[in-house]
Amino acid sequence: MIDLRDKTARPTLEDMAAYVRNPVFQDFCAALMERYGCRETIEYSACSMEPGWNIKFKKSGRSLCTLYPRESFFTVMVVIGRREKEAVEAILPDCAPQLREIYAQTREGSGQRWMMIDLEDRDRLYQDVFRLIDIRRTC
Repeated sequence: MIDLRDKTARPTLEDMAAYVRNPVFQDFCAALMERYGCRETIEYSACSMEPGWNIKFKKSGRSLCTLYPRESFFTVMVVIGRREKEAVEAILPDCAPQLREIYAQTREGSGQRWMMIDLEDRDRLYQDVFRLIDIRRTC
């Protein structure tokens, strides 16, 4: 088992998948790479809220999302900025109730909402996360 807080041992994407132990994680990563033509970057964050190794996905230098591995699930962080806000709020009524609640409870600071979304199933919430990332990609 890997220690996600050990900054001296950089895990691979496969190590992270073994840690999560949920095929949805691998499906999500593969879908991101296929859909957006991006690759993962595994980075160590010393952030006090989420210290440890995470996986960033970027396209053309623009952040699409960051994944935080957990045991049996993972958290996707999607930043909704000023450019995306109107488009996201337009689709919210059609999104899963959990996503609407996360959006409502995520405080806005400096014109951004840093949404932390836990995924463990390929359900409506999973699909809605891709809708958010689509908006980030196009705005």
